[in-house]
Amino acid sequence: MTQLAVHLVVNDPDAAAEWYAEVLGARETSRVPLPDGRPLTVELMIGDTVLAIAGEWPDRGLRTPAALGASPAAFHLPVSDVDAVYERAIAAGATSFEPPNDAFWGDRTAQFLDPSGHRWAVDRHLRDVSAEELAERVAEMFAG
Repeated sequence: MTQLAVHLVVNDPDAAAEWYAEVLGARETSRVPLPDGRPLTVELMIGDTVLAIAGEWPDRGLRTPAALGASPAAFHLPVSDVDAVYERAIAAGATSFEPPNDAFWGDRTAQFLDPSGHRWAVDRHLRDVSAEELAERVAEMFAG
């Protein structure tokens, strides 16, 4: 397991596991079944990162970002083709958050919300940006 593992609450663990495999290239490594056969958790690997997913249990305080109305975090995933991953995500039911663009910090980037409302940013590094240029661009952005 990596230093930090992620555990997400999703609408349907089986459907989410398939979605993450199709869109992000995740592979399932294990699952813990409930007595009725539904998964309690499904463990996936995306690159070297463990991603555990489990269904909602509102009475235990486990809700998806979609059920809560927003996500306070974004997961950043480096990819070789931002546009292709973004299009695959949208075609698979994601909601666009930010279409692909060349960002001022030097990355090609895009963001989308998965079907449970988790925000994903996919990035590919294009060029190094100096600290001075970065500060200048941020100042321009917040100048109003």
